[in-house]
Amino acid sequence: MQDWYKQDSAEKLANLTTTSLELLLETSSFKDIHNSEARKEMIQAFNIILSQQLLQQNVEQILILVTRDTLRQAIDNGETLYNYLFMNTMDTHPSQVPHYQSTLLMYRDIEGEIRREERIFSIPEDPETFHVFVPLVPNGEFAGAVYMKIVPDFSFISQQLISSYDETAVIFSALILFGLMAMFYISSYTLKERDEAQQLFFMEREEHLRDQINSQKESLFTKRIYHTHHKAEKVMGFIKEDLRQMDADNIDEIKYRVTKYANFISRVIYDMKWYDPPLSTIRSPIFQTDLNEVINFIIRHIFLRISRNAHRINFRTDFDQSIPRVSVNEFVVWEILEPLIQNSLDHSRNSTVHIAVRTAYDRDKGLSQIIIEDDGGGISEDLLEQTETGFKRLFMEHTSTKANSNNAGYGCYIAHEIAKRCGWTLDAQNIKDKGSRFILTIPHSSNQQG
Repeated sequence: MQDWYKQDSAEKLANLTTTSLELLLETSSFKDIHNSEARKEMIQAFNIILSQQLLQQNVEQILILVTRDTLRQAIDNGETLYNYLFMNTMDTHPSQVPHYQSTLLMYRDIEGEIRREERIFSIPEDPETFHVFVPLVPNGEFAGAVYMKIVPDFSFISQQLISSYDETAVIFSALILFGLMAMFYISSYTLKERDEAQQLFFMEREEHLRDQINSQKESLFTKRIYHTHHKAEKVMGFIKEDLRQMDADNIDEIKYRVTKYANFISRVIYDMKWYDPPLSTIRSPIFQTDLNEVINFIIRHIFLRISRNAHRINFRTDFDQSIPRVSVNEFVVWEILEPLIQNSLDHSRNSTVHIAVRTAYDRDKGLSQIIIEDDGGGISEDLLEQTETGFKRLFMEHTSTKANSNNAGYGCYIAHEIAKRCGWTLDAQNIKDKGSRFILTIPHSSNQQG
C-alpha cells in the first residue's frame, strides 16, 4: 500500500504541474507573443511553475521533453520553453544534452505510447524513486511531455504511526492495570465487526451502482449504434451510386459528396470504439462548422436522395447568413438534426410532407436557433408534458407513438442527449394551426459572435 501511495502521489504532483502549464498556455493570448512585456511575463510564469516544483523536498528534477525534426530535446527553463512554443525555435545548449541523456533515452522508448494513448507513465528506478512522464496537450494538441524525477518521503507518516502505536500501548497497559482489558477487547471487537460488515455493504452497493451506470451507458451506446448503422448502410449506397455516375463533368461535385459521406462513415465507426467518447471529439475550438452548409447537405444529399420518399417531400429553407460557425464536429450536428427531420417524415399523416428548416441569429443575446417545422399531425400532448428531470417526455428513452416497434423511441432521445453534450438545448412544441416544431438553441461565446 505504501509503494502504491508513493507512486500515486508522484503522478498527482506531476499531473498538477502539467495542468498548470496547459492552463497557462490555453489562457494566454497568442496575439501578444511579440510584445516584450507579455513575453517577459510568460517566461516568468514558466520559470515559476518549473522552479516551484524543485523547491519541494521530494522533487529532484523537472524537464519539458519535446521532439523537433526527429531530435528529442529537454527544456529546463522558461525562456527556452517560450521560444519553442511561440517562436518555433530551440536554443538548448549542447552541454545540456549529455546531462539529460538518460531521461531522453527513457522518453524515446515510450514517446509513441504517450502520443497515442495520452496517459501518464511512471517508471520506478527503485522503491524510493519514480520517473514520471505526463503528456503535455495544450489546446488539444500533443506538444511533448513533462518529466519529473520524484523521491516521495513518507518518514513523517512512519513517525506518526510509531507515535500512535506508543500511545496505544500506554492505553492498553493502563487498561490491564485497572482490570478493564476484557471489557475493552469485547467492545472493540464488536465495533470492528460492525464496521467491517458496514464497509462490505457499502462496497457491494458501490459496485452495484457502478455496474448499473456502466450498463446504462452501454445500453445507450448499443442503441446509438443501432440507430446509426442503417444510416451508414444508406450512405454507403449513395457512395456507390455516385462512383458509378462519375464522369469528367461532375467529378468535383461527386468528390465533395463522397468526401462528406466517407467522413460520416468514419464518424460512425469512431463512435463504435467506446460508449462514452471524450468531449473533445464532440466540441473543440478546432471545429468550425457552418450550420447552414450542414443542413443544406443533409436535405439535398440525404433526404432528397431517398427514391421511395422523395416524391412526397417538399423542403423549404430560410438560412440566416450571419449565423456564426460553431465549435462542434459537423457530423455530431448531423447526428442531432437527421433524427429530428426524420421524425417529421415518419409521423406525418399527409401524402405530401412540407418541412420548413430555417436558421436565425440574435446578435444581442448571442444565440442562434435552428427551427424545423412540418405540417403533419403534430405531437401528442402527453409527450409534451414536463418530467421530473426537467425535460419533455418526447425526449425520454423508449418514448414513441409508433405501434409494435421494439426499436422506436430513440431518435429524439439520442438527439436530445447529444445536444446536451454540445451545450445546446432542444425543445419541441405543436404549431397552432397544424404540425409540429423542433427548436435547437445554440449559445455562442463572445469570440464566436465577433
